Amino acid sequence: MKVFDNTTKKIFLASWVSINQTETTDHKATQLNYSPSKPGWDILQPLRQRVENIQVRDRQLAHRLCKFIPSQCPFERDVKLFGKTLFHIPPMCKLNPLYEEVVGLRFRALCYLADDCGEDVSQYC
Repeated sequence: MKVFDNTTKKIFLASWVSINQTETTDHKATQLNYSPSKPGWDILQPLRQRVENIQVRDRQLAHRLCKFIPSQCPFERDVKLFGKTLFHIPPMCKLNPLYEEVVGLRFRALCYLADDCGEDVSQYC
């Protein structure tokens, strides 16, 4: 029996911070009114809107979208050497600036196939 088989894989660290009550009452009004400013012009906004406006009303289009857009990140890997995991490459799909829109498009295609066409979509999950 190996020791690392019975140990936890993930460790969570927590810390406590003490805040003085007088400091919180003085700054509460200013912090509630603070809103971070967003950049005035987003270069990807037209592309985001175009992906969001794609209507899935064709069975063949829905099948192509479900095949083309993966259900899980294809870049996530465990690098192993001689059966032992050396390191883990995390999923990098969320670094894609259009990730939410593309996943939403795939979801709309799956919903169209399942709800409107009555097809079994388990092959795409």
